[in-house]
Amino acid sequence: MKADPISSVTRPGAAEIRQARAQNPKMRERDLARILDISEAELVASMVGHGARRIAPDFDVLFPGLKDVGTVMALTRNESAVHEKIGPFEKFVNGKRAALMLGAQIDTRMFPSVWVHGFAVEKEDGKDVRRSLQFFDAHGDAVQKIHARPETDRAAWDRLVEALLLDDQTPDVLPVISEAEPFSRKLPSEGSETELRDRWQRMTDPHQFHGMLKDLELDRVSAYELAGDAWAWSLDRSSVTTLLRLATSEDIPIMCFVGNRGCIQIHSGEIKTVMEKGPWINVMDPTFHLHLRTDQICHVWAVRKPADVGHVTSVEAFDSDGQQIIQFFGVRGEGNPERSDWRGMVEKLPKLEPSVQLGAAE
Repeated sequence: MKADPISSVTRPGAAEIRQARAQNPKMRERDLARILDISEAELVASMVGHGARRIAPDFDVLFPGLKDVGTVMALTRNESAVHEKIGPFEKFVNGKRAALMLGAQIDTRMFPSVWVHGFAVEKEDGKDVRRSLQFFDAHGDAVQKIHARPETDRAAWDRLVEALLLDDQTPDVLPVISEAEPFSRKLPSEGSETELRDRWQRMTDPHQFHGMLKDLELDRVSAYELAGDAWAWSLDRSSVTTLLRLATSEDIPIMCFVGNRGCIQIHSGEIKTVMEKGPWINVMDPTFHLHLRTDQICHVWAVRKPADVGHVTSVEAFDSDGQQIIQFFGVRGEGNPERSDWRGMVEKLPKLEPSVQLGAAE
């Protein structure tokens, strides 16, 4: 069902948004947009003619062009996690339904139909100018932002922006934004438990899992609740922080996935610097930054899925609605068994007591 556009009767216009931006120069765009009860895309669009220009989210131009600009910072986030990777865009594989960016640093899975609004933004920061390419979905939520860095090839960046520019750069025109349908659990139907367990054990590749859920009309948490302890077990909410600390201290390379409707971004490798600040747990390594709101984690599951060799183990965190926040695997090459140190670490993470699980379900 297509969502209805959001009413503009009581929403601020572009000039009002710019005034609020001027009055709150240090506030993050996402936070200011929430205060103004608008989308982040509308906030950025209000700056067209004032440091922002409209660009097309044209994958055939964007990603080959990014290959020429060298090192950048790619940022993908959802409500509870921010995933930042620093490096070059390398091998682009396009597709109508899904596209891939494959590289040692920047590794993403992207869904082109979700990328609707794009902007090239230049923002003064003291004597410097911060440059970024920002892309949003139909609901005005960011799918990915790409930030230039001091070592970025400025001439190649400018050429890319020029190639992506839209003809219409009329100021004070905000995009039409539709209301996103809230995420809701897909609860199991009668008999789905038996079929789920049968199909689960017959999988030969973890990538078959999404199709199985779609066929059975199940969300992930419901599937894990039905799978049985051989395939999935509930962990204490502190397990994600414990995982990051153990992976750091024991030099265990991990894969860390953070995604939204339009983009999934992946880190693969060891992590070295983990810091806590308030509700946030942060990874602050030279080419990988992660910022995770631990207070918004409600459910954590350890999950086994059959693979080409044995099985692979993941740790997945969800919010109170059952929507996935973040997912971890051990680094593993195709055709190789899962690392024993990763598997052993996951199996030692603190499990949620059955009494707590029952209490949470009531």
